[in-house]
Amino acid sequence: MIELSHISKSFGETLVLDDVSMVVAEGSVTALVGPSGGGKSTLLRCINLLEIPDSGTIRMGDALVTLHPGQKLRWDAIQSVRRQTGMVFQNFQLFPHRTALENVMEGLMTVLRWPREKAAAHGRELLAKVDMEHKADAWPATLSGGQQQRVAIARALAMSPRVLLCDEPTSALDPELAAEVVDVLGKLAREGTTMIIATHDLRLASSVSHDVLFLEAGKVMEAGPAERIFRTPEHERTRRFVSSITAAQQAT
Repeated sequence: MIELSHISKSFGETLVLDDVSMVVAEGSVTALVGPSGGGKSTLLRCINLLEIPDSGTIRMGDALVTLHPGQKLRWDAIQSVRRQTGMVFQNFQLFPHRTALENVMEGLMTVLRWPREKAAAHGRELLAKVDMEHKADAWPATLSGGQQQRVAIARALAMSPRVLLCDEPTSALDPELAAEVVDVLGKLAREGTTMIIATHDLRLASSVSHDVLFLEAGKVMEAGPAERIFRTPEHERTRRFVSSITAAQQAT
């Protein structure tokens, strides 16, 4: 369903992604893990072209985008990929002047031109999916971080994306609130929602993902099934990382 081939990306003189390739099957969950600065978030943003790679190819469904150094992508090529994705950010990014329900409705009304009643009905269905229907009329400022993130997930799902891209969805939350978000993402995974999740939270990654990419210094150091990566990683660097993060999370 999604294939990235030989993706490279630099910011100035800093090479952030170095010849990264990955394949994501429909209905699967892939976790991007690794130390800070390893390239996880940049790779996630390159998938939907919020960051334009310097080179490589991105295939998403029937859309194929090939990138070359110095080339400027056409807007229709960017949209052919971006409209198939939903993005969940670390800091929620809800519209503060819209209620929870209105946040979910916004894209349906402004982009898809749905009538308000139809958008509201679908918005309530999505809020129910993330256990937030009871907060439909609440303002973001009155919601906890976990509640805001669940509304953000509902908003991302509103456009029926092929893939949900989650950038550190639990990192801004304390463990109790993070557990709420993990539960929702786990539910979506069981329902067959295709997701790619960049995260430091190995509890999240191990509980919902089918596959894992371990990134360091912009390179894929190890990739494979989540159970193997977290239980018996092949590379010593992966073993050290998993051990150190697990110990830190057990101490919290």
